[in-house]
Amino acid sequence: MRITEIRELSVRLEGQVANAVVSFAEHDVSLVAVFTDVVRHGRPLVGLSFNSIGRFAQGGILRDRMIPRLLSAEPSSLLDASGERFEPARVLAVAMRNEKPGGHGDRAGAAAALELAVWDLNAKLADEPAYATISRAHGRAPSADPVDVYAAGGYYYAPGAGRSLGDELRAYVDLGFSAFKMKIGGAPLAEDMRRIEEALAVAGDGSRISVDANGRFDLATAVEYGRAMEGYRLRWFEEIGDPLDYELNRRAIEAYGQVVATGENLFSTVDVRNLVRFGGMRPGRDVFQMDAGLSYGLTEYVRMIDLLEQQGFDRRQCYPHGGHLINLHIVVGLGLGGCEAYPGVFQPFGGYSGRCTVRGSTVRPSDAPGFGLEEKVELAPALQRITG
Repeated sequence: MRITEIRELSVRLEGQVANAVVSFAEHDVSLVAVFTDVVRHGRPLVGLSFNSIGRFAQGGILRDRMIPRLLSAEPSSLLDASGERFEPARVLAVAMRNEKPGGHGDRAGAAAALELAVWDLNAKLADEPAYATISRAHGRAPSADPVDVYAAGGYYYAPGAGRSLGDELRAYVDLGFSAFKMKIGGAPLAEDMRRIEEALAVAGDGSRISVDANGRFDLATAVEYGRAMEGYRLRWFEEIGDPLDYELNRRAIEAYGQVVATGENLFSTVDVRNLVRFGGMRPGRDVFQMDAGLSYGLTEYVRMIDLLEQQGFDRRQCYPHGGHLINLHIVVGLGLGGCEAYPGVFQPFGGYSGRCTVRGSTVRPSDAPGFGLEEKVELAPALQRITG
């Protein structure tokens, strides 16, 4: 069994939305297809994945460095001891050959796209959903029990967009969601407080609303917002300041006192260790949002989970960033706290397929083999382009 070809396709995200820091109008994502010599239904078995949402496609790194390393490797060096499955950790090690430690930037997403495609392949080899493959690989009994989910949105739309924040959240209610996340920091404080109250009118309770500053605030602004929001008793206050300013995170937690969330822009276990050491995160309380698709794949992500548990945190404090099918399977497979969904933005990757049931702000994946990307209607044209 061997890899015969690897393709990358940069796919533009749909939507003219922005948070407090960036516009997503120019963002794209690397879709990866790993072809093998295994034949199913008259066609080569293909592993599919992408490098998550919120950064950019990594076609150059993939095509110039990582894909050639994998294609030149001895085929058996990419397999597990049985020779019947691919070994994700070995694939990752080969993709990262001659890369220096540190510098966890764009290459972390490139490597993740390849490593996650191997999980899709292994699940398809076993003819089972990825969550079951992930569970067994980590000593857990597979279960498709519904998990907690919230609808992420609440962006700053261009003038004349023709809808309000309340309209957006009510549309999510119609889809089965009752918990939501919205953006702050892209408007004056008074306007953001008005927007939060508009969201509360739909959600009914602060415990169903999270706010995300996307790393924009300095400490003084974070404290000002925290004081203004304190009475709302929100679910969490996310990405308060620069993701690597651990002291700011700690001091903001001390000033705010309520639940905070961070981690989506940390791409290595060492970064997470420093967050735990210096960032003030509290066991049983705060939320970690690292994303396997941005941080070298599931191999590195599981190391992060192991580190957190060694330091007294619960894996149920983990809600991966991303809002897509791959992270849904990871949450279910590893027994994490829950996940987000992008039901209204970031197509064709955001949100889930029609066979994933959302009810009462819980979601369960379908039983399609692998991550089930082939079931997502919006992805069909891109999948045809990369596999056809």
